[in-house]
Amino acid sequence: MLPDKKKILSNPVKDEKITKSTTLGELISQFLESGGFTSSKIGVAYEILKEMVEEENTTFLSFPADIISTGTRGIINEMVKRKMVDVIITTCGTLDHDIARSFRDYYCGSFDYNDRELKDLGINRLGSVVIPDESYGEIMEEFMQKELEKLYKESKKWTTWKLIEKIGLAIKNDDSILYNAAKNHIPIFVPGITDGSFGSQLWSFKEMNSDFIVDVLQDEHDLSDIIFDAKKTGALMIGGGISKHHTIWWNQFRGGLDSAIYITTAQEYDGSLSGAKLEEAISWKKVKPDAKFVNVYGDITALLPLLVGPLL
Repeated sequence: MLPDKKKILSNPVKDEKITKSTTLGELISQFLESGGFTSSKIGVAYEILKEMVEEENTTFLSFPADIISTGTRGIINEMVKRKMVDVIITTCGTLDHDIARSFRDYYCGSFDYNDRELKDLGINRLGSVVIPDESYGEIMEEFMQKELEKLYKESKKWTTWKLIEKIGLAIKNDDSILYNAAKNHIPIFVPGITDGSFGSQLWSFKEMNSDFIVDVLQDEHDLSDIIFDAKKTGALMIGGGISKHHTIWWNQFRGGLDSAIYITTAQEYDGSLSGAKLEEAISWKKVKPDAKFVNVYGDITALLPLLVGPLL
């Protein structure tokens, strides 16, 4: 139901003003009164994120793996280093790219490269990022098998988040999300742990050590403890898929998220979870009806620096 006419007409559009001394924070604060289409949503998202970070929230960060192949990894790593989030839920490829990039380079490329020719050169394309074979599969196998041998001697049974923490500490690279999450005791949950190189290395190790166990249900128990102990929960959800769904799925058991930001390029017309707006999650009790939330459409590699920069 619409508010009354006076309320609707209470916030006139104001022109944005930029000078050589305008800060990023000052620009974003103008977005709220610009009437701009995506810019006004970015302004709302910034206010919600600021409140999440400053208040006594248990803050979830969910995102897919592809952005960790880009420089956006550095923004997320800075959020982790500064303890701006409490829990990370992501996909297996995040582990792959974070580990691989801790030891080898990825390269700027183009969406328009000929993929058949890249294959013959031993180069893999991830959007506009190119990754030579030696920067991915080879280094993953070399590093993971060595570390799994050490951890196997310590224990034959692990939860994925604890395994990720141990692997993170072994990276010893300040540019690594896994390393800084482990140092700051920020658990990383990966519900689809076998869907990537990290998971394939776990499978390969188990083929040689049949008593090696990764207990994914204990992960869910530990995640439920975080959920039920939280006074309030908020989430910055980047992209959809399993990482978004696992975040809202577990929060339904406490009545839903108290605040949420969803940034996506997906559309809702196909009924997918990735395209579903946060309004839909209210019907599933995954977001509270009175929650502060916003859906923002756009590429996170451009939007995340805008949102996080002023908070730093």
